[in-house]
Amino acid sequence: MILALILALAFIAVTAIVVVASSVRVLREYERGVVFRLGRVTNQRGPGIIFLTPVIDRMVRVSLRTVTLEIPAQEIITRDNVPARVTAVAYYRVIDSTKSVLEIENVQAATLQIAQTTLRSVLGKAELDALLAERERLNEHLQQIIDDQTEPWGVKVTAVEIKDVEIPDRMQHAMARQAEAERERRAKIINAEGEAQAATRLNDAAEVIGRNPVTIQLRYLQTLIEVSNNQSSTIVFPLPIDVLQPLVAAAQDRRVAASDGSERAGLEEAFAATSAALNQAVAEPAQVRSDTQPAVTRDAHEPAASSQKDLTLRPRP
Repeated sequence: MILALILALAFIAVTAIVVVASSVRVLREYERGVVFRLGRVTNQRGPGIIFLTPVIDRMVRVSLRTVTLEIPAQEIITRDNVPARVTAVAYYRVIDSTKSVLEIENVQAATLQIAQTTLRSVLGKAELDALLAERERLNEHLQQIIDDQTEPWGVKVTAVEIKDVEIPDRMQHAMARQAEAERERRAKIINAEGEAQAATRLNDAAEVIGRNPVTIQLRYLQTLIEVSNNQSSTIVFPLPIDVLQPLVAAAQDRRVAASDGSERAGLEEAFAATSAALNQAVAEPAQVRSDTQPAVTRDAHEPAASSQKDLTLRPRP
């Protein structure tokens, strides 16, 4: 009898412990409890220790921490018909634990599907340049659309970030050539602007030097000082053009005088040779006539007639 009573008391004690243990719950600071009493939801509980009615109450734990949701790579075709492979990540958290339990079966799976479909639809309407250069704007647009769709579930999407955009190799080569051409264009423009500014400054310097010729001499001396700092350098002293002009003019005058003298001597020689040839041609026929005709007696006082005419040519002075 006593043994049976002890066993009964032990059974009652164990049952009480089990019932008490099943009715006490401890919720962490980031957790909330949605309690169903006979199938009907009550006010959310937590954090801390909460007591449930055994067999009648049932609790569902809900975490309020931010969840990192990785969106798998999506194959998309941009608005300008360029295929791309895009990966992204979304951040969300539950702000209403009751709605997250009542309105949706699996919050994470539903949010993932919404994020995938929204990513493909939004990025498919954008061009490749916008997809690469305007990610911030696209991220905000994606976050707003996904948040509007998950708001009835008590879920708040805090951010959506595009992680990587993969494009075909041929498109990468085309973009590299485009970027290189753009850099060359900018370099040419900057070089042209520098040349224009340098020409303007040189024009100003020329005007200053033109007003005071001593300035160019000072500039020569300054250049020599700058070059002479390095002993291994060769110094080339620039000679002003105005110093060389008298020397060049004198050399030209001597050249012209020499050319005039040689031409005059050549003309005199040509005239002398021509005169000699003519005198010889006239003398030969006169000698022939004197040999064939009889001699003529002349008076001793009569002056002898010249049988030969002087045909010497003299150059005109």
